[in-house]
Amino acid sequence: MSPIPASTLPLQRAPLPGRPDEARSPRAVSIALEKVTKVYETDAGDDIWALAPIDAVIEAGQFVSIVGPSGCGKSTLLLMIAGLIPVTSGTIRLNGEIVDRPHPQIAVVFQHDLLLQWRRIFDNVLLPIEIKRWGRAQFAKRAEQLLEQVGLAGFANKYPDELSGGMRQRVAICRALVQHPGLLIMDEPFGALDALTREQMNIDLQKLWLTVGNTVVFITHSIEEAIFLSDRVLVMSPRPGRVELDMKIDLPRPRRLSIRSEMRFIGCVETIRQVFERSGILRGE
Repeated sequence: MSPIPASTLPLQRAPLPGRPDEARSPRAVSIALEKVTKVYETDAGDDIWALAPIDAVIEAGQFVSIVGPSGCGKSTLLLMIAGLIPVTSGTIRLNGEIVDRPHPQIAVVFQHDLLLQWRRIFDNVLLPIEIKRWGRAQFAKRAEQLLEQVGLAGFANKYPDELSGGMRQRVAICRALVQHPGLLIMDEPFGALDALTREQMNIDLQKLWLTVGNTVVFITHSIEEAIFLSDRVLVMSPRPGRVELDMKIDLPRPRRLSIRSEMRFIGCVETIRQVFERSGILRGE
């Protein structure tokens, strides 16, 4: 296995702009990545570096987005944080504990909602509670509250195929949050939605997160979406993925969509675009 140099760019730790410390959930999970790499071996015996050594710290209660080109290892990194695949080298710690298996305080939302078609919406939300055998009755009120928060109070007895794509993804988010996760991992959850629905989902997710106060790691290909939602944005290089920029998003909350027309927001967008232009991902000509 040939060595690959780590990124020499410094990583900055950021506070939670616009959110007092007491808004953090006591369950919120901190993440520490220490020289984390991932290397896959092909059938021919060659090594493919998915991730170069990565060092980063995500504080409990932060909303951090990861943006980067396809194939840069974003999803691989999330799967390792979730304990679903092992690291090749380095360590990942959640609240100081090394991750070597799926962590009980983590919930994951994928691009596709993965709802069970034969279960009503209310039953889909409570599915992780049943799997963990925590007692369905104790979480029923929580499920009702979450559905109400995302505007689906009247759809609890519907089936998934009776809902639109955006509504189904709201259910998937409720299903993740019903278990009070300290860390919510979201892998391009709005990528399959139309533009208007996606903007509404951005507003809904921000509102939910400000209420819950847990830690969120969010993958997106949209620079604007990452900036709108996040306290920090990690910008990844092409494969092997490394952190080229760790940018603090110092914008007040709650954020309205109109903030995207403000110069400070536009400045953040341009800073990230310049990183992609320097790496050849974006070309001006």
